[in-house]
Amino acid sequence: MGGCFSKPKPVELKIEVVLPEKERGKEELSASGKGSPRAYQGNGTARHFHTEERLPAPHPYAGTQDCVEAAVCHVKDLENGQMREVELGWGKVLLVKENGEFHALGHKCPHYGAPLVKGVLSRGRVRCPWHGACFNISTGDLEDFPGLDSLHKFQVKIEKEKVYVWASKQALQLQRRTKVMAKCISPSAGHSGSTNVLIVGAGAAGLVCAETLRQEGFSDRIVLCTLDRHLPYDRPKLSKSLDAQPEQLALRPKEFFRAYGIEVLTEAQVVTVDVRNKKVVFKDGFKLEYNKLLLAPGSSPKTLSCKGKEVENVFTIRTPEDANRVVRLARGRNAVVVGAGFLGMEVAAYLTEKAHSVSVVELEETPFRRFLGERVGRALMKMFENNRVKFYMQTEVSELRAQEGKLKEVVLKSSKVVRADVCVVGIGAVPATGFLRQSGISLDSRGFIPVNKMMQTNIPGVFAAGDAVTFPLAWRNNRKVNIPHWQMAHAQGRVAAQNMLAQEAEISTVPYLWTAMFGKSLRYAGYGEGFDDVIIQGDLEELKFVAFYTKGDEVIAVASMNYDPIVSKVAEVLASGRAIRKREDRRYVLAHRERILSLHAADLGRHAGAPGTEAKPWGQVPTSNFPGSPTREPESSQCLPWAAWLTSREALAASRCSPPKASAATKGWPWRQDRPCLFSCYWDWSPVGALQHIRHYLKIKTHTFADLCDFHCNWANTREGETGTATECSMPHQEVWPVSAQRR
Repeated sequence: MGGCFSKPKPVELKIEVVLPEKERGKEELSASGKGSPRAYQGNGTARHFHTEERLPAPHPYAGTQDCVEAAVCHVKDLENGQMREVELGWGKVLLVKENGEFHALGHKCPHYGAPLVKGVLSRGRVRCPWHGACFNISTGDLEDFPGLDSLHKFQVKIEKEKVYVWASKQALQLQRRTKVMAKCISPSAGHSGSTNVLIVGAGAAGLVCAETLRQEGFSDRIVLCTLDRHLPYDRPKLSKSLDAQPEQLALRPKEFFRAYGIEVLTEAQVVTVDVRNKKVVFKDGFKLEYNKLLLAPGSSPKTLSCKGKEVENVFTIRTPEDANRVVRLARGRNAVVVGAGFLGMEVAAYLTEKAHSVSVVELEETPFRRFLGERVGRALMKMFENNRVKFYMQTEVSELRAQEGKLKEVVLKSSKVVRADVCVVGIGAVPATGFLRQSGISLDSRGFIPVNKMMQTNIPGVFAAGDAVTFPLAWRNNRKVNIPHWQMAHAQGRVAAQNMLAQEAEISTVPYLWTAMFGKSLRYAGYGEGFDDVIIQGDLEELKFVAFYTKGDEVIAVASMNYDPIVSKVAEVLASGRAIRKREDRRYVLAHRERILSLHAADLGRHAGAPGTEAKPWGQVPTSNFPGSPTREPESSQCLPWAAWLTSREALAASRCSPPKASAATKGWPWRQDRPCLFSCYWDWSPVGALQHIRHYLKIKTHTFADLCDFHCNWANTREGETGTATECSMPHQEVWPVSAQRR
């Protein structure tokens, strides 16, 4: 195709991952409970307590009749850094080997059921390939969000070189574990006018804060208040599944809140906060004193200000009732969505199978332009157009026309008139902090609540989290940002709770978000605001791509479709405190190539002794000789060398390397003489993973990306779930990822 979808000449992108000059001064508190836990008393003081003082957890295996044991593999079947799903008869288990030790965990992420074997193993934890949640492989505990539950941890033993796993049948079937929590020993009866902890807002931040307090042994009163009529629910699902019922969206059942003494006040609006007297006043006049306060009010959707804004059947998606009503009104009729951001596009995608017609009105030139860039936005826009969505770009709504009080037409400033029976407005949101303006709690010019790394406001004992805050983003040099992501709200809620207990925790999570449209998932990690360039790898037309967002020479965010788990891999690198940088100097790449080749000449000049093989040219492996690979040479779109895509003449001029010489042993091998190999092989669509190929053919140590190796990674052309590989060199504190890419 022509235009914006034409494939420009690929350029060489080289990315370096550089360790920070100095590590943090203090160790973060691990969610696994290591360190020095504290209990918080009703009088506001904290005391240290030993782990054994916590409420005792029930033994995971109540009786041997409820357990199953099986030999799952030989000790040499897994190398360090590898994961495998194994079957125990009653269910599967994720088997992990790291530092010579085996660990057995639940194999599915409790959040949405992603197979963790396709995730990223790094630094003693496994990261979910879909949404980025992290689990400690030693305990199964949830260490980074989203989600609320942890994994079951199963017993492993080694006998006669075999690995045995012993597990509870019930745990194998549940695939999730709620952490042990304290129960409230200070019931509200008799002193309902005061609480130790008050949480304003029952979204992800508020719920996680309450749960974390209980997990850390806090047993005093907790009150959670919300404007909603429902208990905390999965709000991001509202725009992805508009006909979902409240009970389907609930994050926890009613019994959970009763069991752990977390009081929830529904349809309760706070109108005043008196920080001097530590008191809040509700709209109905009810007053409640507090000792510690978390403000997590979220945001309020923006509405249209045009003529006719009061007509019926115009909605913002804020509650399950809003979403359900939109679906009912749109069925077989004409729907208009104003705004081509995440909410608007998700709603439009969902309504295509329900409505007679779906139209999208957007002020920008392309959807997601400020967030994902113009090229990615156009590719997604084409996907929507192929699914009968009509776009009206670079215009706004000037009037909403009604018939008998109900919406009938949407008039645009471009003078076009669009038929509409229902309209959904998704043009952004503002922080719901109006009730704080006279409180003494600082607000910035946009109404956000500034907090520090510990989620503390300017008032002692008052914390804030969620969509309404700005906070210092650690890996962006503590830049103050607002990130209204579901995952980020979870992390902020936990940090706030930990600091209510004087644990001195700091927010350090890497932002991670996702969306799903027409059965395709888009994943995103990092913070790309203000990016100045986008580097695309893959095929935008086929919606199989990775996009790197850069500012200067630093990669600040990554997005992908159908490229799992690349976003989780990048998130894990950023979470480790390393910077990702790009380089485009071809001579530098080739000079680096010679250095690496000289370091590993002995290993690269021969195979690992596979039967029937002889010494092969440096760093090259024939694609036709891979087990299970096609005999014909793959097309250029099916293989990607780790070197720059240069001609032999350019490569030889820059590197002074000699081309490989043919011999009897190499006769018939499909070498790509027009493209030099850089210490690597081609990746084809073989059913056998590239990691196994390289390990089979080269006597050098290879790693997964998550092991943060020191040389080259190739992310292209792997089937979903295959592990990317890299080859180790002796350059410390640096990782180089050459990517054959297309520029915006």
